[in-house]
Amino acid sequence: MEKHAPSSELEQEYTRWKNFFNALTPLDPSIKEGVTLRQWIWKKNKATVWYYPAVQKKYTVPLFLVYSLVNQPFILDLEKGSSMIEAFVNSGYDVYLLDFGIPGYEDKDISIDNYIFDYIQQAVKRVLRHSNAQEITIIGYCVGGTLATIYTALAEEPIKNLILSVSPIDVSVVPILDKWAQALREGNIDFEPIIDAYGIIPASFMKSGLRFVSSPIYFTPYLSLLNRAYDEQYVERWRRFKYWVDGHIPFTGAAMKQLLNDIGKDNKLIKNEMVIRDQIVDLANIQANLLVLCANGDRLVPKELSSSLIDAVSSEDKTYHIITGGHAINAANGNLPDYLNDWLSSRSGLINDLNEK
Repeated sequence: MEKHAPSSELEQEYTRWKNFFNALTPLDPSIKEGVTLRQWIWKKNKATVWYYPAVQKKYTVPLFLVYSLVNQPFILDLEKGSSMIEAFVNSGYDVYLLDFGIPGYEDKDISIDNYIFDYIQQAVKRVLRHSNAQEITIIGYCVGGTLATIYTALAEEPIKNLILSVSPIDVSVVPILDKWAQALREGNIDFEPIIDAYGIIPASFMKSGLRFVSSPIYFTPYLSLLNRAYDEQYVERWRRFKYWVDGHIPFTGAAMKQLLNDIGKDNKLIKNEMVIRDQIVDLANIQANLLVLCANGDRLVPKELSSSLIDAVSSEDKTYHIITGGHAINAANGNLPDYLNDWLSSRSGLINDLNEK
């Protein structure tokens, strides 16, 4: 009996299911190293400042990226063609990334004060020396943006531009978990005994808590994978993104208590009442060119938590921009989005313009 080759539909189905199950296998942890050429220039405790040189340098003002304390920063350099850092260096920027590392129990007493002055400020000073730059652009992501805002309000260093991406600043309105927020403000719920018992918040706690807020029903990513599993490029990107999503890290107890009390409970940052090493964090001290980015589909940090910063700073040049998407915003196709490229390029000092002067 003559055998017939399987139809193209059957072949596609076979490929789809094979790729679907392959996507669920573990990835090599070296993915955390990213894909863009880099070298370290500064280390402190678990933290590292990574330097990514521009492919062809066009701008005099380097970029200093402050990532979150919740996840690992390799989402910014996930894969070729889908990397924010790759897009920056291809566009002519020298890039520096502050990776806070993964804290252990011995780091339980690291506070927001420590992160601002002992890590961010010292790293910025090192970057300015390394780059020989006169000014710097700071880009903060999520809680890293909250820290970047606090630092910029206190900084003596020359900060030309401040870009905040989905960063919580003002919790006067909490669209999600509003009952929990109200209970915290009224003193009806207290997390400090749990934090003191653990010293640091375990990564599993962070993962469960954030997933409860952003995706309580966690089937959609797998349905999306199954629907497009015949596309190997999509599958590989899905695997890398899922590895990042699952890679939550512990949170130091001292910093968590500070954030819960000063921002979550009393909303001191937007009120200019937060105190860091005996200094009041006055947002009116921020005069840098400001770009606030929010995502219309972000359940973790809705736009209401960021938008009021625009009115709190003294910056003459300030822009509020809403992006289509969710909390994890990264560049596609190795290029900067037009809104970011246009804003940043005009405020970063072209080298040709400097030479002409």
